[in-house]
Amino acid sequence: MSDLTDSFIRFKPIYQTRVWGGRLLAERFGRDLPDPELPFGESWEISAREEADSLVVGGCLEGRKLSELWADPRLRMSLFSENAPDSDRFPLLFKILDARDTLSIQVHPPASIAPQLGGEPKTEVWYIADAAPGAMLYVGVKEGVDEARFREALISGEAESCVHAVPVTKGQHLFIPSGRLHAIGAGLLIYEIQQNSDTTYRVYDWNRPGIDGKPRELHVEESLCCIDFTDVTPGMDEPEGNLLVACEHFRLERHALTAGATLESVTQGRFAILTIVAGEIKAGATVFSEGDFFLVPPGRGAGLLAAGEAEVLLTTWP
Repeated sequence: MSDLTDSFIRFKPIYQTRVWGGRLLAERFGRDLPDPELPFGESWEISAREEADSLVVGGCLEGRKLSELWADPRLRMSLFSENAPDSDRFPLLFKILDARDTLSIQVHPPASIAPQLGGEPKTEVWYIADAAPGAMLYVGVKEGVDEARFREALISGEAESCVHAVPVTKGQHLFIPSGRLHAIGAGLLIYEIQQNSDTTYRVYDWNRPGIDGKPRELHVEESLCCIDFTDVTPGMDEPEGNLLVACEHFRLERHALTAGATLESVTQGRFAILTIVAGEIKAGATVFSEGDFFLVPPGRGAGLLAAGEAEVLLTTWP
């Protein structure tokens, strides 16, 4: 079989311990986590980071790294389409976040500032896969909060009083452009699609220690350079039909499929990364279920069928 004929490509998840994480990846999705006790807050489902390069599982490309597929001109055209960005590395990163505790209040640097700070810009979107009653997201600042007021609150250990809190429920989404102050609250399961970046500046961490018992590093001055203080009391985003987000880095859609419908009916010939929100998608003997991520090369979704009603997120190029 040619290495260009697989109808889908799946990757081995890369698990990350986090002080705010839990065990939901094992309990809900049946994942075999690397350690039976540690809290795992993130699963990097599709990543081309140098320190975390996803490996193909199964098919003709088994064992190949995502970065290798992207670097091969023939494979890039076939797997990622002629519309793929002309970048040195695969430009997106896909994660599952299991937030049992609240994350740090943080910010990612805008493209205009990141090089000066030695970091990378990071725009992302969160899809709320599940939410405990009363779960919150922290996003933007409250009315009247400027850099001086925020700096005072940091000194007094009361930064949370300056950050806008938004109640959330399952199925909602929120776009987080670089520069937006944010934190994920406790009790949330999130699918995250983002730029290929791992630059995060923590400005406040609720005065808690890390897994090792020591205070986690903060980046106060870097954060204050990046925070958009005009981003006041934002709310959750609303879908426009099937479209959730359209930005310069990616396009995110949500689709409901009836029993027997093919993925080609929603990919429509496009390269796509699919995330199963509900139900199952079958490709021969392979079954994708809730929480699974996989790549569908352009024009190859006809052999993937919904087994009953299903709901998927579809990420493609802008």
